[in-house]
Amino acid sequence: MKNKSVVAWIHAARPRTLPLAFSSTLMGSFVAWHDRPFKWSVFGLALATTLFLQVLSNLANDYGDTVNGADNHHRVGPARSVQSGAISLRNMKLAVIIISIMALSSGIVLIGMGVGFAPSIDWLMFMVLGIAALISAIVYTAGSRPYGYKGLGDLFVFLFFGLTGVVGTYYLHTGYIPGSLWLPAASVGLFSTAVLNVNNMRDVKGDTRSGKRTLVVAMGASWAKKYHAFLVIGAILALMIYTLLSFKHASQFIYLVMIFYFWRHLMVIFKNTDPAALDPQLRILAIGTFFTVIFFGLSLMF
Repeated sequence: MKNKSVVAWIHAARPRTLPLAFSSTLMGSFVAWHDRPFKWSVFGLALATTLFLQVLSNLANDYGDTVNGADNHHRVGPARSVQSGAISLRNMKLAVIIISIMALSSGIVLIGMGVGFAPSIDWLMFMVLGIAALISAIVYTAGSRPYGYKGLGDLFVFLFFGLTGVVGTYYLHTGYIPGSLWLPAASVGLFSTAVLNVNNMRDVKGDTRSGKRTLVVAMGASWAKKYHAFLVIGAILALMIYTLLSFKHASQFIYLVMIFYFWRHLMVIFKNTDPAALDPQLRILAIGTFFTVIFFGLSLMF
C-alpha cells in the first residue's frame, strides 16, 4: 500500500515535465556563463526553485482540474491522481500548501544570493515576480476563476516559463539585461507554449465538454496545428537570430541538428487526426526543447 502511495505522488508530480521546466534556468545560466559573471549558488537555487514551482503547478493542476470537472472518465492521457482516487482532495490540497512554502523559501534565498538580502528595488521586484509565479502556478486550473479555463494559459506559460525564467535567472547571475537576451528567452517561451498546445490538442474533447476554453478549443484543430508550427518554428528562428547577432564561428549553430527532430514532430502533429495519439508528443517536444537548450548552451560555453 505504501509503495502504491509513493507511486501515486510521483505520478502526480509528473517528472516528465521537469526537463522543460529546467530549460529556462539552464538557458539563462548558459548565457550568463558566456557573458560573465556566473554564480553557482544562483544556478543551484534557481534549479531547486524551478523544480518546486513545476511540481506545485502539476499538483495544483491535478487538484484544480478534478474540482472544476476537466478531469473525468472522458479524459485522454495518463489518469490524474485525485480524479482516479489515488490521492484524496484533502491530501493534495495539503501537498500544494507544503510545496508552496518550499518554493517560496527557496525563492527568497535565491533572490538573496542574486541581489542581496537587504530590501532594495531589485529585491522587491524579484519578490513580486516570485510571488506572481507562485500564484500563477496554483490558479492555472485551481480556484474559483482559473485562467487556464479562459484561454490565458499560453500567455502565462510564455511569460513565466520563457521571458521571466530566462531573463530573471540571467539577471540574478549578472545584475544586468542585454537586449539580445530576449531572443533566447522568447525561444524557451515559445517551446514551452508549444508543449502546452500539444497538451490542449490532446485534451480538446474533454476540455470542450467541461467548459475549459483553451485556445485550442477556441480556434479549432486546424488552426491549432498551424499555431503549433508557428510556435516551434518561431522558437528556432529566435535562436538563429541571436546566433547571427553574436556570430563568431559556425559551431555556434550546433543546436540546428535538432531541426530534423522537430520536423518529425511537426509531421506527426499535422498528420494525426486522433487527439488521443498526441500524448507521446508531449514528452518528445519537452525533451527536444531541453536538448536544444543544452546544445545551444554548449555552443556558447565551448
